[in-house]
Order: sequence, then C-alpha cells, then structure tokens
Amino acid sequence: MDVIELLPRLHLLRFAVGQAYLWRDGDDRGELTLIDAGPAGSGAPIAEAVTALGRDPRDVRRIVLTHFHEDHAGGAGEFAAFGGAEVLVHRLDAPVVRGEALGPPPVFEDWERPLYEQAAKLLPEGGFVRPAQVTELAGGEVLDWGGGAHVVHVPGHTHGSIALHLPEHGVLFTGDTVAASPVDGTVIPGVFNLDRSQVLAACRRLAELDTDVACFGHGDPVKRGAAGALRAMAYA
Repeated sequence: MDVIELLPRLHLLRFAVGQAYLWRDGDDRGELTLIDAGPAGSGAPIAEAVTALGRDPRDVRRIVLTHFHEDHAGGAGEFAAFGGAEVLVHRLDAPVVRGEALGPPPVFEDWERPLYEQAAKLLPEGGFVRPAQVTELAGGEVLDWGGGAHVVHVPGHTHGSIALHLPEHGVLFTGDTVAASPVDGTVIPGVFNLDRSQVLAACRRLAELDTDVACFGHGDPVKRGAAGALRAMAYA
C-alpha cells in the first residue's frame, strides 16, 4: 500500500484496487477520519500507515464509506476493530456492509466488462470482517469533522453512494461517482454503475460545488482547481 501526502492534513492510501483517504483535523494531534477502507485485509496495513505517520490507530474516530463495494468497504470492520472507530455509510448501502443483503451487481457497458474482470483478479478472496456496528446516513447531514463535512447523496454507482464535501477546505471526496483516467489523468464519470444516467446527473451536481481538491475512488486526485476539471467533465 502506498501512502501519499496530498495536503499537510490529507493523505491518500493506495491499494492494488482503489484507494482511501486519511484526514486530520486541527493540529498534528487532531483527530483522524478515514474515508473508505480498502479491500478485505486492509485493516492491518492501514493501522501500520497511521502508526508510521506518528499516530495511533485509535486516533481514527470514524470511517466514512462512500459505498458498499468491496474495494472500499472490505477493510472497514477489520480496521474499526483496532480502535473502535465508528463506521458510517448511507442507509441504502448499510445492509450490504452489515452482511444482511447482497449488493446489486453493476450494469456493465460492453467495454467495462474486461476491465472489471481484470480488477476482480486483484481483490483478495474471503476475509471480509463485518463492522460490529454501522451508523446510517441519509444524505444532507453535516458531520463534525473537516470543518463540517457535507454528506451528498449521489445514487447511480450504487443506490447509497455518497460524496463528502468540506467547504471550509475546498476538498471533495467523490467515491466512485467520479474517477481519473489511468492513461492521462483526465477526469471522467465513474464506471461499473447501476445507473449511468444517475451518475451523469450526480457528476453535474458535484461540479457545482466549490472545490479546489478532488479525491476520487480510483485515479490520481486533482490537487488544484478541481472545480474547473469537474465542470469540464460534467458538461462535456
């Protein structure tokens, strides 16, 4: 797992498939928030990364999941067990994260299927530790971190997909609603969706937010002037 500093208070954690983000409030000892948690088996590597940054895994107070897919939610239960972090997810995806229901499969475009099969080969088999408890979100909340983290419900990738906007810092976590191309870094709508038309509508909604730094579930973040890149993508 690669650990990359994007801002003094923001690190990207990159896995074989997908990525998560670690946000720090306040000074060097401020509380931590994890946005997504990587695939199954990522709990220990995340704990090691937090320790390498000079912090204790128990300093991570919450894990906010952008959606239920394994490459984002698979490590949540394992990491939460290290320090009791609260796990938050939209109410429509919560039953899948808890293991009470199976998530609906994506509706693939023809060109997406081989990409999905390739990515699936990189995910570990088994070992999915379910969170002991999940806090459900509905969208519209302002969470008590990041100067006020606005929960934006953006269905389409999954029914319960969310984005997280930190207006005070100009930072947006898009989950898989938006991505960056691995070829040239171009900002694009996410893939492997339940409803592509909903994703495109969600992209337009996110493009209207005041954003300087955009953090995607897949692909390199945009670290400056992200609103322009999002609008160019949404209204292309």
